[in-house]
Amino acid sequence: MSLVLLLAWSSRASAGILRLDLDDVIHPISAEYVVHGIAQAESEQAAAVILRLSTPGGLDLSMRQIIEKILASKVPVIVFVGPSGVRAASAGFFILMAADLAVMAPGTNTGAAHPVSIGGGKPDEVMAKKVENDAAAYLRSFAAKRGRNAAVAEKGVTESKSFTETEALKEGLIDGVAQDVDAIVSQFDGKTIQRFDGGSVVLKLKGESVRTVEMSMRQRVLAKALNPNIALILGLVGLMGLYIEFTQPGLILPGVAGGLCLFVAMVALSILPVNALGIAFIIAALVLFVLEAKITSHGLLAALGIAAMVFGSLILVDSPLPELRVRLSTAVGIALPFAVITVFLMRLVILAHRNKSVTGEEGLIAETGVALTDIDGEGKIRVHGEIWQASSETPIAAGESVKVLTVEGMRVRVSRL
Repeated sequence: MSLVLLLAWSSRASAGILRLDLDDVIHPISAEYVVHGIAQAESEQAAAVILRLSTPGGLDLSMRQIIEKILASKVPVIVFVGPSGVRAASAGFFILMAADLAVMAPGTNTGAAHPVSIGGGKPDEVMAKKVENDAAAYLRSFAAKRGRNAAVAEKGVTESKSFTETEALKEGLIDGVAQDVDAIVSQFDGKTIQRFDGGSVVLKLKGESVRTVEMSMRQRVLAKALNPNIALILGLVGLMGLYIEFTQPGLILPGVAGGLCLFVAMVALSILPVNALGIAFIIAALVLFVLEAKITSHGLLAALGIAAMVFGSLILVDSPLPELRVRLSTAVGIALPFAVITVFLMRLVILAHRNKSVTGEEGLIAETGVALTDIDGEGKIRVHGEIWQASSETPIAAGESVKVLTVEGMRVRVSRL
């Protein structure tokens, strides 16, 4: 039965070569994209998958998901670090070592895969050694089976060593150097590679069309939102939009846009390794901005709020990678205008609540008008553009100015102004 299935597999026309472009930090969305892309290649019985890689590294769990899929793939996976000038550092080095065929473009580098503690703090020495040993053992577990120099590869973890494409080829870490995807197709067509399960396969690449698998719209949006700088901006813009909608009901657009921005930000922050202390500082900053609007502190509370928001933003995401942290320029650039806008809007709301009502009975009291008739006990006046029946304790001649004292149903009591 297995022979029949194997013949059926080989007799079907190939779906060509599927190309996946990963130009991002390794995180859950990029891992989902690669895993689904390889699964698509398997279902279409593609000749191979070329994963073009350019990354500074990323999250350990997401890296392991990608490697697990590469090792179990029924389709040969070629990992290509390119174009020239890019790198596959940290988690990218592990992915490169796990490939059926590892290729680098001229002027690229890989390595620097020493594990760094989340949060950037210095971990316990024993725990740090455990993490390092675990990462090194994980790398050895598949690098050797791929026929690569596991001892040298391990130095990328234990010594944070980096390798140029020339050094990597010389040390037996990669299978070749190629300028681009077309060069890979022509250079490695007919090459026999060892699969992770112990079998071997001959690459048949020439004549196959190369088709790029793009991220879905959802993946593209979330991949952008997973940039902590964008996630922070979306979250604060979302809060501002909802606040404007609640204080000015009926505008609709601020509420809808704010809700959408806040939703995307919350999804991104639920995926990123978020520091609870950072969230606490940002909430404290919002409270200080509100207090600044209510209390005369001569800007002290606002300054404390700005400092809290900047500090909270900088520690919002626990990651050793600069690409997965909020930049100082973003933190300052969002804190200053947000403070000004929040304090300004809060003061408008407070003033609106303090102002006397200008409609209804309360709006008439203390207003001035003109007597339309002589008021000797009773008469008529014009006030607020309306004619009212008026009464007065003292006589008032027609044409004199009057002041409204009280409103009694449909009648007002006035006095001479």
